[in-house]
Amino acid sequence: MSYKDLIKKTAFEQHKMLVNKEVSSVELVNAHFERIEEVDGKLGAFNSLTRDAAIETAKKVDNKIKNGEDIPVLAGVPLALKDNMNMIGSYTTASSKILSNFVSPYDATVTKKLKENLVPIVGKANMDEFAMGSSNENSSTKPVHNPWDLNKVPGGSSGGSAAAVAACEVPLSLGSDTGGSIRLPASFCGIVGVKPTYGRVSRYGLIAFASSLDQIGPFSRSVEDSALLLETISGHDPKDSTSLNIEVPKYSELIKKEIKGLKVGVITELLSDGVSPEVKSSIENAIQKYKELGAEIVEVSLPLLKYSIGVYYIIATAEASSNLARFDGVRYGHRTKDAKNLIEMYCKTRAEGFGDEVKRRIMLGTYALSSGYYDAYYKKAQQVRHLIKNDFDKVFAQADVIICPTCPYTAFEIGSKVQDPLSMYLTDIGTITANLGGIPGMSIPCGFDNDGMPIGLEILAPALKEDIMMRAAYNFEQATDFHKKIANI
Repeated sequence: MSYKDLIKKTAFEQHKMLVNKEVSSVELVNAHFERIEEVDGKLGAFNSLTRDAAIETAKKVDNKIKNGEDIPVLAGVPLALKDNMNMIGSYTTASSKILSNFVSPYDATVTKKLKENLVPIVGKANMDEFAMGSSNENSSTKPVHNPWDLNKVPGGSSGGSAAAVAACEVPLSLGSDTGGSIRLPASFCGIVGVKPTYGRVSRYGLIAFASSLDQIGPFSRSVEDSALLLETISGHDPKDSTSLNIEVPKYSELIKKEIKGLKVGVITELLSDGVSPEVKSSIENAIQKYKELGAEIVEVSLPLLKYSIGVYYIIATAEASSNLARFDGVRYGHRTKDAKNLIEMYCKTRAEGFGDEVKRRIMLGTYALSSGYYDAYYKKAQQVRHLIKNDFDKVFAQADVIICPTCPYTAFEIGSKVQDPLSMYLTDIGTITANLGGIPGMSIPCGFDNDGMPIGLEILAPALKEDIMMRAAYNFEQATDFHKKIANI
């Protein structure tokens, strides 16, 4: 089998080939590095590669198979980490100049779990700086390009993680989602992306953007692969005080149950004006497919949805302002070479090290938290956030899952929204409510526009009901062919 055929296999298919001794893990890892060398110069999905560590893990897997030992279900299958997750001995930059020389002294919990399960980590994926962005144009290194059209964005902030999977550079990757940063790139790149319930996956070792919103989750080219990866990285972690001490279900088995009788809610506000005709048509076709699968369609409403953008950008920027205060040039990272005193060193280091979008959000957040404005902005936003969560509780009393467009439109041209931050922020209108409510959400392919760009269907479920959410996704995936199409780069 040629390496080009091999890299198009799903993670589970690659694992079966390893177990059946049709290919070795070293061969599998090398095939993906060959793909990276072939296309990443055009794509820009990786900030750094960790080839030696990946090959070392692959050799361990091959030895276990040779000795007849059992291996974990994703062992030997290559994976990319978003560049805001620590991996000991590797650069972890968050795509920011201020961390350009930072080498991780420890492993994030998700990294540790991947290593324990013998998953070869091939490198760190490019991203919007400190996960702040919806297009992956805010990276300090280079923009990431969409594999379906190199002139268009892959979505952000986990654009490198998504593009790498869509371009078959890896079958699996991890991203982080603060307001849609997994689901939006999954939609724009035509793959599966999952944001779990807040607390389901440990955030220890993730460089924080907004701590009450951030969550790590998987990218893949099939729902089954995402279910397997979520099983691998989920679980309680005493190092993360927000980590939930609840048993992790066997998602990969539960998703295969039928959905006859499942109540699928459709958010009316997200199918109104502002949604492109092609996206609306694809969502309507998805609704029809669910009817054919035996699901019951229910119209639902989130009246406070119109306030979600404002609420999100107050809370997220306030928490970012606090979290990014630690990057001051004193302990680690970039330090200015031109400062006469301590205050000047702080100011010049942060001015040189942070990009425009990060500076914008720090200033917005600092203002919202400042004396005299805290109650008017941050406190009020938290109160409305609670009301939005109440809206979800009412909706989930009527429906088992909710569906809507992941984004009102498909991937846009690189550079087309850079000078219009408000327009860029509105890209997240369909995704940020899940982060505000702490509930799980995912995006799966559900169609293509007239230019051949992917369209994403978002599925939301009550907290800790990832199994039902992914069951709805799996049944739709198996009844359609959208996930089988691969970008030709």
